[in-house]
Amino acid sequence: MKHLGIKEIEEILPHRHPFLLVDYIEDYEPGEYATGYKCVTFREDFFRGHFPQEPVMPGVLTIEALAQVGAVAILSKEENKGRIAYFGGINKCKFKGKIVPGDKVKLETKIIKQKGPLGVGEAIASVDGKVVVSAELTFMVG
Repeated sequence: MKHLGIKEIEEILPHRHPFLLVDYIEDYEPGEYATGYKCVTFREDFFRGHFPQEPVMPGVLTIEALAQVGAVAILSKEENKGRIAYFGGINKCKFKGKIVPGDKVKLETKIIKQKGPLGVGEAIASVDGKVVVSAELTFMVG
């Protein structure tokens, strides 16, 4: 298994706090897949407004976290080092549960298609083994 800490992730992704939504990568294979984690705390900036009476991580940020994990898989390929992966589309997205303070979110993105700079990743976010978000993410390396 190949592990990446926050410093190594920052060498691959252009994102920085507060928009870097991956705390560590547990395993990855360049161009194939990546599995990472987001440890959600009550101190996340977005909880102040979403929602103060019942804090829930916004679904779009969960999708972004999944995309960032997928970007680690794509941008860790030698020919993509120093580049950026952009969103091209989100398909088959389903929200099946909430992410709340204290959750450790497992983020898995597997690259299922790639042709030139375009590709598709199959992404799943889960908490305690329960799928909370699934989606197909289209990307473009620029």
